[in-house]
Amino acid sequence: MAMENRSRTKVQMLYDACDEVFSSHKERLPTFRQIHWLKTLMDAMKAADVGIDEFGPGSPSSSPDWSKELVSSQEVSKITYIHVHECDDFSIGVFCFPAGATFPLHDHPGMTVLSKLLYGSMYVKAYDWVKVEESNARTIGLAGRVMDGVMQSPCETSVLFPRSGGNIHSFAASTPCAMLDVLSPPYSEELGRPSTYFLEFPIPSLPGYVVLQERDLPEDLEVAGAPYLGPPVVTVEDDLC
Repeated sequence: MAMENRSRTKVQMLYDACDEVFSSHKERLPTFRQIHWLKTLMDAMKAADVGIDEFGPGSPSSSPDWSKELVSSQEVSKITYIHVHECDDFSIGVFCFPAGATFPLHDHPGMTVLSKLLYGSMYVKAYDWVKVEESNARTIGLAGRVMDGVMQSPCETSVLFPRSGGNIHSFAASTPCAMLDVLSPPYSEELGRPSTYFLEFPIPSLPGYVVLQERDLPEDLEVAGAPYLGPPVVTVEDDLC
């Protein structure tokens, strides 16, 4: 249930909406109206709303009312994840990328994913499965291309569904950039929702299609953590205390 007796920052409104959509109605998939609601909230969000200074120290965005410190985009030297919130039903977080950083092809098993590019630009390649099977306990199959191009801020929030929208994708940061992600439900090894990585093999006779083959976790993939410095998020659990 969304709660009203609190200061309604943009990130708080996003949390409340996610709780309403993904926790209060977990027995069914989100409706088009609910997805549009979440998209509208995320479309309005900027880096400073989640504690990130995209311009560097001394810029006008460096001193919001609720904080004297922000994560500086200019100091991000490797892919960095900022954890905002996670529960059994959804997670909210931000991936920050330095220019040139790449995140390999990976999937989102059984998830609805909303992603908002907060600043910068990145090259995105995305596929959906056409036919998938298991071979020697590894996933392999035919996939069709959904996107192969540059995403540049400002742009609308993108949505991935469990079986459509570019559920398997990779990123390459053209400039320093950051992506706000909402995942429902979150990744979970225990519940059969691991993050799986893939190699792609183009099919010359079928432009736009590739064979994807599961691979081990790339050895060169390194994701650092950074503290969340945005405005406090009051959760359902906090309200019950």
